[in-house]
Amino acid sequence: MNFIFRKMTLDDLEQVVAIDQISFSLPWPARSFFFEYDNPVSRCWVADLDGRVIAMMVGWLFVDDIHIATFATHPDFRRQGIGKALFFHTLKSAKAEGARTAFLEVRESNIAAIEMYRQFGFIENGRRKGYYKDNQEDAILMSLGHLPEDE
Repeated sequence: MNFIFRKMTLDDLEQVVAIDQISFSLPWPARSFFFEYDNPVSRCWVADLDGRVIAMMVGWLFVDDIHIATFATHPDFRRQGIGKALFFHTLKSAKAEGARTAFLEVRESNIAAIEMYRQFGFIENGRRKGYYKDNQEDAILMSLGHLPEDE
């Protein structure tokens, strides 16, 4: 499969929102992605396969830290390494901009995501009780003390 990583454009918003809506029980409103497109701390990436967005990620770069805000792969392309590669690309790009650490929140029931984050070296730092308003599920707080050098 010949996909590329690139910065999100305004033309991608419809596809990005669709991936978000199909992936999460509490998707972001479209206006949030529009805001992130122009937000100077945002780093918005997509995986593009022949003009089709197949994965997306939004991170916020604060001084020397990248906060992964949202990240999803279209269901038709999951478990093929695309999301993992996009995640690595985001961390590596953030490191090139001066980031040294990363953190994120993840649903405690999202075992596949938690396992992937652990493969990158993320560790659990705590919980946000009742963080997800649709079912009061806890968020696990995870951080990575040193961004990866290479794959």
